[in-house]
Amino acid sequence: MVKSSAMNQLEQLRRYTTVVADTGNFKQLAQFAPRDATTNPSLILKAVQQPDYAPLLAETVAAHRGAPLPAVVDQVLVRFGREILKVVPGRVSTEVDARLSFDTAATVARARGIMALYEAAGIGRDRVLIKIASTWEGIQAARALEAEGIRCNLTLLFAFCQAVACGEAGVQLISPFVGRIYDWYKKSAGAGWDEAAKAGVNDPGVQSVTQIYRYYKQFGIATEVMGASFRNVGQIVALAGCDLLTISPELLASLQATDAPLERRLDPAAAPAADLARVHYDEAGFRWALNEDAMATEKLAEGIRAFAADAGKLDALIEGLRA
Repeated sequence: MVKSSAMNQLEQLRRYTTVVADTGNFKQLAQFAPRDATTNPSLILKAVQQPDYAPLLAETVAAHRGAPLPAVVDQVLVRFGREILKVVPGRVSTEVDARLSFDTAATVARARGIMALYEAAGIGRDRVLIKIASTWEGIQAARALEAEGIRCNLTLLFAFCQAVACGEAGVQLISPFVGRIYDWYKKSAGAGWDEAAKAGVNDPGVQSVTQIYRYYKQFGIATEVMGASFRNVGQIVALAGCDLLTISPELLASLQATDAPLERRLDPAAAPAADLARVHYDEAGFRWALNEDAMATEKLAEGIRAFAADAGKLDALIEGLRA
């Protein structure tokens, strides 16, 4: 256990875990010194509506006024990614349109286009992760992209079967959504939910990531595990030691504000003790396992709908500037 009162929780966390900032607001990043940053359609939409970023959006749209709308959207996403990479030393995650989540070929094509824009700006593939929803089609798209040297971040991951399939596809990184899993179980329990009893290691979102982490480490699966979508600091503390954690600026600030001791909870050396069984999912088995998990089925569909809706709002904003 770290006992130094001179070290805040964010600094302690960095001893065990790579800290990633979950934001499109690149002007906030420097104060937290994250290694990587992640974005999604909702975060980019939120950022471009702020006065600080409106000129960047207008400038990017004006520079590509005659291009098809999807191409302009990707120019905007990559422009934000490029600005983020000026602040973070590592990687940025840029998301493929969620409306392509069930189209493998279209996802591959869009991902190649996004990567080409980064490369045209002089940014190497080692600094970019393409975010794709963890549908069966998305995972197969990632398999093809990884074979080409385009690294992927599989997002909207709620079920163990999704993690297993991503590992087998050779995906670079997965983002299991801790907070959204917690949300579902809390809502499902209603008045019977006991917050104290379901905190820390007993949080269902924390338990999901812990199972995936131990499975990957036990079987030597190289895919990185990055816990995401946190609702409170307790969830983060309970996953200290996870490969990466992507955290909102608000929760990064909370970690910075306290020097309470933070101990490692996940350790690859302890993973074999989990004694998990090796499993495999073909397409039919994957779809059945996902179907049998009501939480994962509902949250995956809900997440795709929400990202698609925000992508549509970003489309409308860009179209308004092009009018």
